[in-house]
Amino acid sequence: MAIDYSLYLVTGRTQIPEGMDYLYSLEEALTGGVTVVQIREKETETNEFLEIALASKQLCDKFNVPLLINDRIDIALAVGAHGVHLGQTDMPIEVARKLLPEGSIIGISVNSVLEARDAVKRGADYIGVGAVYGTKTKALTNPLVGVTGVGPILDVLVDTNVKAVAIGGIKESNLLRVLHGSTSVLGRTLDGVAVVSDIMASEDPQTKSKALRQILDSYKLDIRPYAFSDTITAENLLDSAVDLMNALLEQNPLVHQITNNVVATQSANITLALGASPLMATAPAEAADIAKIASACLINIGTLTPETREGMLRSGFECNKLRKPVVLDPVGVGASGFRQQTVHDLIELWQPSVIKGNAGELAAMVGSCEVLSKGVDSVGSGFRDPVTFVRNMARRQRCVIVLTGETDYISDGEVVVALANGDPLLGMITGSGCITGSCIAAYCGAATNGSKALVSPTTLVGAVTGVLALTVAAEVAARRKDVQGRGTFLPALIDKLSLLREETVRNAAKIKVYGPKASFDDEE
Repeated sequence: MAIDYSLYLVTGRTQIPEGMDYLYSLEEALTGGVTVVQIREKETETNEFLEIALASKQLCDKFNVPLLINDRIDIALAVGAHGVHLGQTDMPIEVARKLLPEGSIIGISVNSVLEARDAVKRGADYIGVGAVYGTKTKALTNPLVGVTGVGPILDVLVDTNVKAVAIGGIKESNLLRVLHGSTSVLGRTLDGVAVVSDIMASEDPQTKSKALRQILDSYKLDIRPYAFSDTITAENLLDSAVDLMNALLEQNPLVHQITNNVVATQSANITLALGASPLMATAPAEAADIAKIASACLINIGTLTPETREGMLRSGFECNKLRKPVVLDPVGVGASGFRQQTVHDLIELWQPSVIKGNAGELAAMVGSCEVLSKGVDSVGSGFRDPVTFVRNMARRQRCVIVLTGETDYISDGEVVVALANGDPLLGMITGSGCITGSCIAAYCGAATNGSKALVSPTTLVGAVTGVLALTVAAEVAARRKDVQGRGTFLPALIDKLSLLREETVRNAAKIKVYGPKASFDDEE
């Protein structure tokens, strides 16, 4: 039978609140929208397991939801279950297939690319990928896969009929991040998520299941958020950027910024010059309240401390809950283990809308040795094919990627936009990358105003507009007669940003658009 794996419940009777009956909990979960149930009873005697499985099967049949049994093929046969879920050390898939009725579903837990390949080769119907997060419901014998580790495993399933379910510590608070982050560079996404304690330990399993179901359904809006990419041209992108500049002036969005304290003042002034309002706050205790009133959040790790780290974790998480854009600027991420671990933890917890960095920073994030970094600066000539790099990183991270440099490359995972504006003086002032992040966050806040998608189609436009506005203003400021060098350039840049008009941007913009399959060497 065809199975909807989207909300996959793994039972755990020890998790049920005191005084609540197991079958009541299960029926409430099914009423709330669970689509498949796996009975897991690791410590239960056979007779009791059989009784539980029979009663569960009757309930699942009532809701027309398939029932799977963990490990025990004899129990599955006895109750007429739809299939089994196996571990790596359980009965081989080939043997289980011979014992079970034709058409039975067989799933297997995998923790690595090699195990996934083996599961496909042996004929599994689906794989359970995990553990994504740590969990108290099962002792872990393998390392955590993590959200960003799911994608390479999903790559194995491309051009197969094998389904994939993520499992391990998944709950309402992190589900959206799991769905967005668990995406292969080849476009393969999860077919579902397995949940244990968030439902089984709930005092209201039906409401909890409905909440999870709502997140799963809303994610469908984001599966291909860039459907308009194929029709983007330099001309209509410039039109959209100009429209957004005007929209920002009308909206005056509030932009929450946890940023490099070396440049906090100039970042605030740049934000004001654009027509937005800056709010520079780092305390974790404020994160939830600020997320409610801000239009966007910039998280810049330039001057990272343990306290600001907690503020970053909490702020991104709270913005995700409200589906507001979060811009991540991983300043100097390759400089220390603390920075690397922090960025890893940030994107494990929440979904960025935009990641902005120079070649060295983005290379460090993806583990590439093609470009090295020294502190906050890139070393070398950059990526040989920056177009393919940013497109693939955007697909993997499921967000917009901004690669800054002499030419800026911006991708949503489909098209890549190259912007060749700017002036050398922009790279000579402290924090030019940081203020680029402020511009991107401001325009993303205006672009996604009222959107229900975590990464909306207009996020790309927001990122392009932020970079374009700053780099065009830099060109104009550098030509001002009173600008003699970096010391006089910054005040002029702030002035010109505040006075930037449509005609100037249209005349100066140097935009090139690469299609979904184009590389750096291709001419569009």
